[in-house]
Amino acid sequence: MNTYIFLQQYWWFIVSLLGAILVFLLFVQGGNSLLFCLGKTEEQRKMIMNSTGRKWEFTFTTLVTFGGAFFASFPLFYSTSFGGAYWLWMIILFSFVLQAVSYEFQSKAGNLLGKTTYRTFLVINGVVGPLLLGGAVATFFTGSAFYVEKGNIAEFSMPVISRWANAGHGLDALLNPWNVVLGLAVFFLSRILGALYFINNISDDNLLKRSRRSLWANTGLFLLFFLAFVIRTLLADGYAVNPETGEIFMEPYKYLMNFIEMPLVLLIFLVGVVAVLWGIVRTLWKATFDKGIWFAGIGTVLTVLALLLIAGYNNTAYYPSSADLQSSLTLANSCSSLFTLRVMAYVSVLVPFVLAYIFYAWRSIDKKKIDAAEMKGGVHTY
Repeated sequence: MNTYIFLQQYWWFIVSLLGAILVFLLFVQGGNSLLFCLGKTEEQRKMIMNSTGRKWEFTFTTLVTFGGAFFASFPLFYSTSFGGAYWLWMIILFSFVLQAVSYEFQSKAGNLLGKTTYRTFLVINGVVGPLLLGGAVATFFTGSAFYVEKGNIAEFSMPVISRWANAGHGLDALLNPWNVVLGLAVFFLSRILGALYFINNISDDNLLKRSRRSLWANTGLFLLFFLAFVIRTLLADGYAVNPETGEIFMEPYKYLMNFIEMPLVLLIFLVGVVAVLWGIVRTLWKATFDKGIWFAGIGTVLTVLALLLIAGYNNTAYYPSSADLQSSLTLANSCSSLFTLRVMAYVSVLVPFVLAYIFYAWRSIDKKKIDAAEMKGGVHTY
């Protein structure tokens, strides 16, 4: 039984890490949302598109891997959220598909919609993707409207374990202002990361000056929404689990207590926040500094990882139900079998090798900064 509990927590860590990496990789969407704000000439817009266009596969692949890891390790969450809140997830996935199509077709000769239309699609993905993904993550703390009835598995005619409690099917999450607040925080964070990436990846003085100026407003708005969500979450009642009975109940200051009772996670969170701020401040402070994306990027991963860990660890319901408290999902009541988790744990040994390959490919792609000359003479441009 101790092995089973360890594997549950191990796989929640893996899923949380993938989610944290995904939020960092949203710099692609954030950069796309700045396409018309920063790019004032055709040449500059082309540089922006090629900067983000060489990384969009990483974001999309991580999103799919995140969903796959959730499906394999916590299948009840997958069936409940992806199967119940399908409008929310379908819009997110459609916006990412729209992104892929736009990159490939915006420069094709004779395309029916025109270059500007496809670039507008990229901006839509840059807004919708981070906003809705942030809202979806917020439901780990605010709750979603669903019912889980495991006894239904024995029903021959309708063996449906979970069902959504309303016709919104995920879009109802946007009716909770705190979900929107975190969605906006993730959106402005993605724009910050996008601007920092341009500063690191593009060689164009005018574009870089506008990128640095954009950091001021986006950072202010990010801090406003992020701090509001974090403070509210730490002071609000949380969804606790009785480890003996599995009963879910509301506990005052649950997420604050999770930080206090897991000091290592608190340290990860604080280091992450400081790293994000340092990457931004250092970039604004020193005009020649172009490594801010790495400080802010690593800080983003650490911060999001810590938030997801307090959502699931320390006897906490990571996917609470606002319709029926006892239907809330925990690591224990929603995970795969011991055999499945153990086999997947062996497979996860390959993850560091995959990350090493991504690091190698990233360095190879970014060995030389993008400039106007490459846009005019390069053969692999969007």
